[in-house]
Amino acid sequence: MASVNGETENGETETVVRRLRDGMVAGVLSFPLTSFHDDGSLDPDGFRTHVAARIATAPGAVFPACGTGEFFSLDEDEYRTVVTIAVEEAAGSVPVVAGVGYGWAQAARFARIAEEAGADALLVLPHYLVAAPQDGLVAQLEQLAARTRLPLIAYQRGQVTFTASSLKRIAAIPGVIGLKDGHSDLDRLQRLTLAAPEGFLFFNGASTAEIQARAYATVGVPAYSSAVHAFAPEIANAFFAALQVGDDKTVEKLLRDFYVPLVELRDRVPGYAVSLVKAAARLRGQQVGPVRAPLTDPSAADLAELTTLLTTGLDLVGAAL
Repeated sequence: MASVNGETENGETETVVRRLRDGMVAGVLSFPLTSFHDDGSLDPDGFRTHVAARIATAPGAVFPACGTGEFFSLDEDEYRTVVTIAVEEAAGSVPVVAGVGYGWAQAARFARIAEEAGADALLVLPHYLVAAPQDGLVAQLEQLAARTRLPLIAYQRGQVTFTASSLKRIAAIPGVIGLKDGHSDLDRLQRLTLAAPEGFLFFNGASTAEIQARAYATVGVPAYSSAVHAFAPEIANAFFAALQVGDDKTVEKLLRDFYVPLVELRDRVPGYAVSLVKAAARLRGQQVGPVRAPLTDPSAADLAELTTLLTTGLDLVGAAL
């Protein structure tokens, strides 16, 4: 029996790993938005419609209640609702990987909820506030893994960065099946992929990951998350398809005329990595509502620029606003 972490895995974990690996080559990884009413309360119906539409476009997997889904602003009851709806709408068609975070004790509480809701695996978001040594980063995953039967994908971003030796240690933790990278340090990432055991999963989790998708692929990490899929799956899927077949002309056209200008707009204001995505989804008629504080919605000027950019991107792939 194949093993990701050096020990015999249970059948459920092996199935999740296989499904994720298959999904990684079949489509982008989709990170749906969490829908809120104008007063800031959760909008379950809006979220159900939104996530169902994402799943209908055949992503490789769906990741509810993660960074794009404003995990940091959800209470436990809201989290349960969001993950449950995602599982119901996926209905086994794609893996559902729910976000968990904060310290391990709180992460374990969210993990139990995700288990009960039927999630397939968990994405362990960077812990809260403090920097930590490598031993602490490993212990965080050990503590969480001991408290859930769901497979874990570690996420290195912000204050979380693993060394090659620590990567070997976390890969040996039963239940830890992969790593999502948000640092875009390809030298370090190459060292991590070389240190990992056979079958360990790696994901490109850079902001607007399409910008660096080709570079990540050169170090053995072709799978990537797509925030664009949350509002324009036509663009995200066209880019993915072009990348898969080596259509550099289409890849570079989309990068030059859509993705790079989107990143330049995103970088103007902290939090735009989420609030621009939500604004773009609203422009497409999706019932996702506003962002919650401390994020803020785009200014009128930035929204006008986003509208023009979105129209351009959709035109490039033969779609309409």
